[in-house]
Amino acid sequence: MTVSASDLSGLGLLTWVYPPGLVDRVVAACGRVEQRKRLLPARLVVYFVLGLALFSPAPYLEVMRHLVAGLRGLGLLGEWHVPAKSSLFRARQRLGSEPLRVLFAATAKPMATEATPGAFWRGLRVLAVDGTCWDVADTEANQIAFGRPGNGRGSKRSAFAQVRMAALVEVGTHAVLDAELAGCRTGEVTLVGRLPRSCSPGQLVLADREFLGVPLWRAFTATGADLLWRVPANRILPVRTLLRDGSWLSDIHAATDRAKRDPVQVRVLAYQLKDAGPAAAADDYRLVTTLLDPRRYPARQLATLYRERWEIESVFAELKTCQRGAKVVLSSKTPDGVLQQIWAHLLVHHALRELMVRTAATRELDPDRISFTEALRSARHSVTATPGGFSP
Repeated sequence: MTVSASDLSGLGLLTWVYPPGLVDRVVAACGRVEQRKRLLPARLVVYFVLGLALFSPAPYLEVMRHLVAGLRGLGLLGEWHVPAKSSLFRARQRLGSEPLRVLFAATAKPMATEATPGAFWRGLRVLAVDGTCWDVADTEANQIAFGRPGNGRGSKRSAFAQVRMAALVEVGTHAVLDAELAGCRTGEVTLVGRLPRSCSPGQLVLADREFLGVPLWRAFTATGADLLWRVPANRILPVRTLLRDGSWLSDIHAATDRAKRDPVQVRVLAYQLKDAGPAAAADDYRLVTTLLDPRRYPARQLATLYRERWEIESVFAELKTCQRGAKVVLSSKTPDGVLQQIWAHLLVHHALRELMVRTAATRELDPDRISFTEALRSARHSVTATPGGFSP
């Protein structure tokens, strides 16, 4: 069963997850406190930018009316009025992207407890890393800052500049724990290499085959986290020690270690996945892991667990299809405005996931059993109907 919108919390989501006091501290730390009284103080602008992500792709004035509807109904607006669109645009520019990035860094923490279904495996919190791209407005500034994919010739050139994002996700809750943003010229491996800062012992990080390399492997294992990553098809992994469950110990080397004097020991698992249907061909899979003990960490269970890596693709779909809107291009014409929008989408997604995880816990359900679309609809209603603590 899924939980309907009526079962979800009726609190105003934005001020519940990001209380005004926290927003004020972040704004002050980033030096964005206004020097004179404005129609659009920085606190309100933060909630307005979050509202743009929550109600995407609704226009500026419609979003602001949603945010202040509850206050107006209670007669709390006084002489304050919704500013012109040009004023809202300038307010976004004054705020910039930094307060949103800092707010995300301050609040994006693991949500699951050991009682959360699907969040832990044999005492290890299961995480995944991967990357995706956001299409952004086709302006010269965005193109210079972020670049376009393709070779730049004719129809093979992308219609839009793109921002590349790498993310670290808690699989059981779909919570994004960390993210890195850059232009599409920056590779996923480079961006993922900045995410070990959010890893620690007691975690198991899943990753696809393009990330397997000694420098990145060592960056993650240096944090104490364990790894389970897919192996590229052309990688040779000789058997050093054959283990009782059919897995084996082997070594991987950095590309720069031509003499093979600095090996990294891994355990290799090989298996096949068959598609539906008796005539379907089997796909060969190989995984490498830091979990070397076959008794404690059986190969068959690890192979089954690796399927959870695909949950991160569901997270990207929640962000870019359900929340932002299918095929919607981020509208900001400046690079800083684009980054502001992406951080706002990550903050709203985090808030929605916190709502869903808490709701699931009260009903002893797996968070996956709650509809993201229903949660989004309920959150939009709660923001419109419930006065928040961001009064002008």
